[in-house]
Amino acid sequence: MPRRTMIEAIRDAMDVSMGRDDKVVVFGEDVGFFGGVFRCTQGLQAKYGKSRCFDAPINESGIVGSAIGMAAYGLKPCVEIQFADYMYPAYDQLTQEAARLRYRSNGDFTCPIVVRMPTGGGIFGGQTHSQSPEALFTHVSGLKTVVPSNPHDAKGLLIAAIEDPDPVIFLEPKRLYNGPFDGHHDRPVTPWSKHELGEVADGHYTVPLGKAAIRRAGSAITVLAYGTMVYVAQAAVEETGIDAEIIDLRTLLPLDLDAIVASVKKTGRCVIVHEATLTSGFGAELSALVQENCFYHLEAPVARVAGWDTPYPHAQEWDYFPGPARVGRALLETLQA
Repeated sequence: MPRRTMIEAIRDAMDVSMGRDDKVVVFGEDVGFFGGVFRCTQGLQAKYGKSRCFDAPINESGIVGSAIGMAAYGLKPCVEIQFADYMYPAYDQLTQEAARLRYRSNGDFTCPIVVRMPTGGGIFGGQTHSQSPEALFTHVSGLKTVVPSNPHDAKGLLIAAIEDPDPVIFLEPKRLYNGPFDGHHDRPVTPWSKHELGEVADGHYTVPLGKAAIRRAGSAITVLAYGTMVYVAQAAVEETGIDAEIIDLRTLLPLDLDAIVASVKKTGRCVIVHEATLTSGFGAELSALVQENCFYHLEAPVARVAGWDTPYPHAQEWDYFPGPARVGRALLETLQA
């Protein structure tokens, strides 16, 4: 089976989808001739033409607004916001139009759009190229939110998102584009070509939205993570020697609550890890759900490890980034509580 980077897997997902359905169109800033700032759309314009893969003006509200109109007329736009940090001008279109279209039309219209956004830090992008805004989308009824952690899932989840009849926010951890990252910035990165999850099948396949994956089975404690933090959690578990069960959520909405509950009822303890700021982050929702559904099985309070409540710093990147040391301390403290 061929091995691909996450960039290549995402590109392959769009290629497969465009080849299977001529209603699928791809556009955004620099995605056509240039192939995108991270080259995720490289070659698609040459293969499918300028009417199906094209550049848009630097206007995020215009990109998403046009996609909504296209979707209402029967197309399936897959658009790129160059960085998740740039999505704020389009937030009104996403939350007030795309998310509400099915409800407002009493089911006469749907909005089958995918909005791709590179997300997260770890690349010295500073405050406006490192944000993790997933909680801003999970709060909105009508949007689905996806965060893959590896090339295999990225391709399958993106194809599933493109085929979904409702709007999907597809957040791509850019620190994982070329290889898994365990939070140790001073170590060489292992490329996806040497990782089993870099195996990406040719052709069409899907990974269902709303289904989590157990990346490591364990009995002492449950770790809930997604995106880059899956690998940080794995590093923390290896370094502490704790028998933790690591769940890669993959999609935040729909959420695989059954998998979470089954694991926490087994272990009795839970640590939640994400890059976004702590206050009102998606970890708060996860913590509430665990407490509500597993209260009588919990042996210790649910712990959260997250970014600090500050703008993402450039000079103090690795003090902000939740690394294995911070996750490891939370694991040990939760076990001893």
